[in-house]
Amino acid sequence: QVQLVESGGGLVQAGGSLRLSCAASGRTFSNLGVGWFRQAPGKEREFLAAINWIGGSTYYANSVKGRFTISRDNAKNTVYLQMNSLKPEDTAVHYCAAAARSLAPPNPKVDYWGQGTQVTVSS
Repeated sequence: QVQLVESGGGLVQAGGSLRLSCAASGRTFSNLGVGWFRQAPGKEREFLAAINWIGGSTYYANSVKGRFTISRDNAKNTVYLQMNSLKPEDTAVHYCAAAARSLAPPNPKVDYWGQGTQVTVSS
């Protein structure tokens, strides 16, 4: 069992940056796929980015490619999502996710979810 705890959300102006963190407890991220998703009010949860713990391959949704970067810190057992050039449409609850497989699109299958952290981008 993996418990995921996100942090780093908040309020930022358009064009600004935030870095989200996802820490795991209960076990390490080893051999897991880890990713970030978001859900805006009235919309479905959508995939943003994923990283394979082994090998470090990364995957991004077209909507965030070039603006967001997913990375990992093995020693801290933590995954990050660096978000730059934020837009009002990035406003959503952002969730960390993990699975016993890659979370690469097109249909990532998530085993574990974090509780979510709110990101609000003002215009």
